[in-house]
Amino acid sequence: MNKFAGPKVGPLANSFQLSLCYPFHMNDCIFCKIVRGEISSYKVYETDETLAFLDINPVAKGHLLVIPKGSDSSNIFDISAHEWSAVMETVRVVSTALEKALGADGVNIMMNNREHAGQIIFHPHVHLIPRFKGDGLKLWPHGSYKEGEAAEVAEAILETLKK
Repeated sequence: MNKFAGPKVGPLANSFQLSLCYPFHMNDCIFCKIVRGEISSYKVYETDETLAFLDINPVAKGHLLVIPKGSDSSNIFDISAHEWSAVMETVRVVSTALEKALGADGVNIMMNNREHAGQIIFHPHVHLIPRFKGDGLKLWPHGSYKEGEAAEVAEAILETLKK
């Protein structure tokens, strides 16, 4: 089942903030309810394993979310390699269509993982945000490393990857 799906019109329930996903409550997750058709959404693409739909609180017109449909994970740290691969293929396909359909000048692809990174729905999801020249959207501020700090950070990551 690899098809573009037409929009399912209708308001989302006001349970957006109340139905956060947690691994032990996946059946109450707002994204799980969207997958099951219990809450309406504007679906734009669906495969057997993934779903892409409009974000109800868009950063920009056309802001989409891509989710794994049957996941019992909550973020990048516990999603399976298979599910992640399926999500990323959908991200690739849909990003191309999003940019063309809206005449966007680019697309930001983002994922917030855990509360302090801005995750509020604890079901893996990737944001696709179309960007337009002069749209005024800003990314995070850039900084710089102190002398020797970059080498220390890189070494810590390399050592962790070896374990």
